Amino acid sequence: MKAVIMAGGFGTRIQPLTCNMPKPMIPLVNRPIMLHIVELLKKHHITDLVMLLYHQPMAIKNFFRDGADFGVRITYVTPLEDMGTAGAVKCAEKYLDERFLLISGDLLTDFNLKKVIDFHEDNKALATITLTSVKDPLQFGVVVTDKSRRISQFLEKPGWGEVISDTINTGIYVLEPEIFGYIPEGENFDFSQDLFPLLLKKGEPLFGYPVKGYWRDIGNTDSYREAHHDIFRGRINVRIDEPKRDLVGKDLRIGADANLNDTTSVEGTVVIGDNSQILGSAQIKDSVIGRNCTIESGVKLYRCVIWDNVYVKKGAKLTDSVICNNVSVGQGVVMEEGVIVADDTAIGEEVYIKSDVKIWPKKVIEPGATVTANMIWGEKWKKSLFEGAMIKGLTNIELTPEFVAKLGCAYGTSLPKGSMVLSGRDATLSSRMLKRSFLGGILSAGVNVRDLKMIPLPVLRYKLKTFGEVGGAHFRQSLDDPASTDIVFLDADGLDFSSAMGKNVERIFYKENFRRAHHKEPGGISELPQVLDFYRDGFFRAIDRDKLKNGNFKVVIDFSNSPAGQILPPILNELGCEVIGLNAYIDEQHGPKKAEDKAQSLTQLAKIVATLEAQAGFWLDPTVEEVVLVDEGGRLYEGADLLTLMVNLLLRAGNKGVFAVPVSAPSVIELTAHEKGCSVRRTKSSERAMIETAISPEVIMAGSMDGRFAFPKFQAAFDGMFTIAKTLELLATTGIPFSKVLEEVPRRTFLQTRVSCVWELKGGIMRKMSEDSLDQEATFVDGIKVHFGEDWVLVLPDQYRPLVHIFVEAKHQKTAQRLLDEYRQKVEKWKKELQ
Repeated sequence: MKAVIMAGGFGTRIQPLTCNMPKPMIPLVNRPIMLHIVELLKKHHITDLVMLLYHQPMAIKNFFRDGADFGVRITYVTPLEDMGTAGAVKCAEKYLDERFLLISGDLLTDFNLKKVIDFHEDNKALATITLTSVKDPLQFGVVVTDKSRRISQFLEKPGWGEVISDTINTGIYVLEPEIFGYIPEGENFDFSQDLFPLLLKKGEPLFGYPVKGYWRDIGNTDSYREAHHDIFRGRINVRIDEPKRDLVGKDLRIGADANLNDTTSVEGTVVIGDNSQILGSAQIKDSVIGRNCTIESGVKLYRCVIWDNVYVKKGAKLTDSVICNNVSVGQGVVMEEGVIVADDTAIGEEVYIKSDVKIWPKKVIEPGATVTANMIWGEKWKKSLFEGAMIKGLTNIELTPEFVAKLGCAYGTSLPKGSMVLSGRDATLSSRMLKRSFLGGILSAGVNVRDLKMIPLPVLRYKLKTFGEVGGAHFRQSLDDPASTDIVFLDADGLDFSSAMGKNVERIFYKENFRRAHHKEPGGISELPQVLDFYRDGFFRAIDRDKLKNGNFKVVIDFSNSPAGQILPPILNELGCEVIGLNAYIDEQHGPKKAEDKAQSLTQLAKIVATLEAQAGFWLDPTVEEVVLVDEGGRLYEGADLLTLMVNLLLRAGNKGVFAVPVSAPSVIELTAHEKGCSVRRTKSSERAMIETAISPEVIMAGSMDGRFAFPKFQAAFDGMFTIAKTLELLATTGIPFSKVLEEVPRRTFLQTRVSCVWELKGGIMRKMSEDSLDQEATFVDGIKVHFGEDWVLVLPDQYRPLVHIFVEAKHQKTAQRLLDEYRQKVEKWKKELQ
């Protein structure tokens, strides 16, 4: 039987370890990662190997050659371009005329491959995917099987709302050569995203086999360090070339011509490579030292991985760090946990390097320096840049001008040369500062910018609906942290960036693979002063002006010091409304109202509406997307109440069509909509998912659970200004005060809570929830929703915070409270079981 080893990846996520070598060649206890895979295959009598290369192929060829030195026979295949995983294997089709096993060259595992192969043969499968359970399934493909192990569903790198199991695709497959008939020639084709869903759709024998044992995807620097920790703790046994010394209570391996004078200061598992010298009394615990290294007396190494040709001078203290090839570490240097130092770096004396700092190759750190940020790449404080469509960070600390300039260059590089983008910002000076740096990066990539300057996000989205621009970015102060800035990225239709778009920009950013425009071809900046007129014209076309004018309404609006305070009042005045504006001025120094000011602002707004006998009041959030309604009596409507009220207003006004609401919205919406001949379409809770649904021509409104609404007749994006005008138009149409709209709506109890949950337990909790719901009616649009007749419970992991949300709706208050308590207790119990 043959095996195919996938060894062509760029290793972007594990940089800077891969700056000078392909990921499969990164040393793991002084042997390339891929050599451990070769040994595993050889153990199971698979010695005929096909290695698929792409990135830095010669490094792999020069090490393995024809494979004879390792007891195997190797055939190399190097596609001419990136063809995707299945497309790359297609390039090796002529060598694979029998059943074969496929495995990644950057895994660490001790799986019993024979069991997988036997299962595949016994079930006469076309393809078998090796499965295992992990704590954090988000970065992998989740696979769901039926009782016979036949695959029933794929979730490729899901969000927490989609996770219904923690059983994931390990990237180890047993395949029949007939699969090549399903892979198109010369196209980029992926196993997980293309081939396996195709086989599933066609009903082919596609199976998943769960295997117990050790498995780790060494995909980033944290995982690389943790793989060594697992070896030190004995969670997996791997071959170590250095001979073992016979010492009680220690696992000491010392290579040829290596020197260790004092074995009493060594603890745990310590590997010392050929010709390395440990001088004097150095304290070393659970560490790997490569070849030709020198460690001076007084050095303390704890859980460190040191590659070849490294010199560590006396008194240095290194904790859980990785030191790559040809690095010198000065006297008295301190490295905190998680530090990565890449090749050819010189670190001066008494340098202090903070935790998780990554230093790229060929850097010089002056003596006495304190390094608190990644060198060359800017501040990378998270595992990924994007949270959905947004990049968020502390202003001038995490999001610095130099950081966003590189970000702008990466974004510009992802777009066609000579294309046009929009940019905008809120009223804060910090947003203006960062936007200007960002624009410089975009221009350097040969992309043009129409700068709308200070503009509400909905206006920028509205302009993107038209032809001319391929995307946009908006800078604003974070609502939940005034010291932070949000950068919202938009596509050519004004929708939030998709995850694929974000990953593309991120990949360019970390590889620094920027497109540099010729000195005569940088992009240019232009303005678009008529954009507000364009927005107003569309606004008026989408509103029944005569009906609204006849209402002759008095309204109070709190603008939260946003730019909407300069735009909306003239529009409403022209529509016959008297507007009393609160916080309508722009404060560039202090920015818009903060999140903690909202409760006080709403209390004040309700009092003013009642005192002035206004027909309505509105609170508009600083992003100009979210709205809170105050009726004529001073009652507040927000969240689920406001969503229900808006649906009923539209129904009373005679609107027909589809309402798009998140899966967590009250089911009373369906009840009232169906009575009026309308339907409801449930969506995921993400903004992009809702807006993609709103684009459908039959949708008359998309509404969230946090007061954001989109009316596709105007634009399929959340717009607080248009929401206010549309709400007043509906009030004029129905002639019913807001306080009376929900009087005839069936009363049901809607409750919600949240449970703190560390990231690594979320997948396990959702698997427990899925198992708990097997015999019940359940849906999996976003999270897991269990139905009990007309009542229901939704368990939904938070996408960006360590939380699990629980939503409950029931006809009776006691039932709702009982369900909420019951499922909160279940989640708490599952947390304890998984810890």
